[in-house]
Amino acid sequence: MAQALRPNTAGGLLATDGKPHPLQATLLAVTLVLGITSFITAMFHHLHLLSSWAGLTGIITGAYGQWISETTRERFGLILGLGAAAVGFFLGMAHGGLFGGLFD
Repeated sequence: MAQALRPNTAGGLLATDGKPHPLQATLLAVTLVLGITSFITAMFHHLHLLSSWAGLTGIITGAYGQWISETTRERFGLILGLGAAAVGFFLGMAHGGLFGGLFD
Protein backbone atom coordinates (compact mmCIF):
# COMPACT_ATOMS: atom_id res chain seq x y z
CA MET A 1 0.00 0.00 0.00
CA ALA A 2 3.01 2.30 0.08
CA GLN A 3 2.42 3.12 -3.56
CA ALA A 4 -0.84 4.88 -2.74
CA LEU A 5 0.96 7.34 -0.46
CA ARG A 6 3.66 8.41 -2.92
CA PRO A 7 3.01 11.52 -4.98
CA ASN A 8 3.09 11.23 -8.74
CA THR A 9 6.42 12.86 -9.58
CA ALA A 10 6.40 11.74 -13.20
CA GLY A 11 3.79 14.31 -14.21
CA GLY A 12 2.05 13.87 -17.52
CA LEU A 13 2.90 12.29 -20.81
CA LEU A 14 5.38 15.03 -21.69
CA ALA A 15 6.94 15.31 -18.25
CA THR A 16 10.14 17.19 -17.75
CA ASP A 17 13.06 16.00 -15.68
CA GLY A 18 12.58 18.82 -13.17
CA LYS A 19 15.75 20.67 -14.17
CA PRO A 20 15.87 24.01 -16.00
CA HIS A 21 17.01 23.91 -19.63
CA PRO A 22 17.20 27.57 -20.70
CA LEU A 23 19.04 27.00 -24.00
CA GLN A 24 16.70 24.22 -25.07
CA ALA A 25 13.64 26.25 -24.07
CA THR A 26 14.92 29.22 -26.08
CA LEU A 27 15.56 27.08 -29.14
CA LEU A 28 12.09 25.56 -28.76
CA ALA A 29 10.43 28.99 -28.62
CA VAL A 30 12.48 30.34 -31.55
CA THR A 31 11.75 27.26 -33.66
CA LEU A 32 8.02 27.45 -32.95
CA VAL A 33 7.85 31.17 -33.76
CA LEU A 34 9.84 30.77 -36.97
CA GLY A 35 7.84 27.71 -37.98
CA ILE A 36 4.49 29.43 -37.45
CA THR A 37 5.72 32.57 -39.24
CA SER A 38 7.03 30.56 -42.16
CA PHE A 39 3.91 28.44 -42.42
CA ILE A 40 1.50 31.39 -42.35
CA THR A 41 3.48 33.61 -44.72
CA ALA A 42 3.86 30.73 -47.19
CA MET A 43 0.15 31.04 -47.92
CA PHE A 44 0.81 34.41 -49.59
CA HIS A 45 2.72 34.25 -52.87
CA HIS A 46 4.36 37.67 -52.51
CA LEU A 47 5.84 36.84 -49.08
CA HIS A 48 8.08 34.06 -50.37
CA LEU A 49 11.26 35.76 -49.13
CA LEU A 50 9.99 35.87 -45.55
CA SER A 51 8.60 32.36 -45.62
CA SER A 52 11.69 30.79 -47.17
CA TRP A 53 14.20 32.54 -44.88
CA ALA A 54 12.11 32.00 -41.74
CA GLY A 55 11.65 28.36 -42.73
CA LEU A 56 15.36 27.81 -43.34
CA THR A 57 16.29 29.45 -40.05
CA GLY A 58 13.59 27.44 -38.26
CA ILE A 59 14.90 24.21 -39.73
CA ILE A 60 18.44 25.00 -38.59
CA THR A 61 17.45 26.04 -35.06
CA GLY A 62 15.07 23.08 -34.75
CA ALA A 63 17.72 20.61 -35.88
CA TYR A 64 20.22 21.97 -33.38
CA GLY A 65 17.53 21.93 -30.69
CA GLN A 66 16.78 18.28 -31.45
CA TRP A 67 20.46 17.50 -31.17
CA ILE A 68 20.80 18.97 -27.67
CA SER A 69 17.26 18.38 -26.33
CA GLU A 70 16.92 16.39 -23.14
CA THR A 71 13.20 15.86 -22.55
CA THR A 72 10.23 14.57 -24.51
CA ARG A 73 8.45 17.90 -24.07
CA GLU A 74 11.29 19.72 -25.85
CA ARG A 75 11.45 17.17 -28.65
CA PHE A 76 7.69 17.26 -29.20
CA GLY A 77 7.59 21.04 -29.55
CA LEU A 78 10.66 21.05 -31.75
CA ILE A 79 9.12 18.53 -34.13
CA LEU A 80 6.00 20.68 -34.45
CA GLY A 81 8.11 23.75 -35.17
CA LEU A 82 10.36 21.85 -37.57
CA GLY A 83 7.38 20.54 -39.51
CA ALA A 84 5.80 23.97 -39.86
CA ALA A 85 9.15 25.52 -40.81
CA ALA A 86 9.80 22.85 -43.43
CA VAL A 87 6.37 23.26 -45.04
CA GLY A 88 6.79 27.04 -45.07
CA PHE A 89 10.31 26.74 -46.44
CA PHE A 90 9.32 24.42 -49.27
CA LEU A 91 6.29 26.53 -50.23
CA GLY A 92 8.43 29.66 -50.09
CA MET A 93 10.97 28.00 -52.37
CA ALA A 94 8.19 27.01 -54.78
CA HIS A 95 6.90 30.60 -54.88
CA GLY A 96 10.23 32.22 -55.66
CA GLY A 97 12.92 31.04 -53.31
CA LEU A 98 15.43 32.73 -51.06
CA PHE A 99 16.50 35.40 -53.57
CA GLY A 100 13.66 35.33 -56.11
CA GLY A 101 12.89 38.78 -57.46
CA LEU A 102 15.76 40.55 -55.71
CA PHE A 103 18.14 40.62 -58.64
CA ASP A 104 15.76 41.20 -61.57
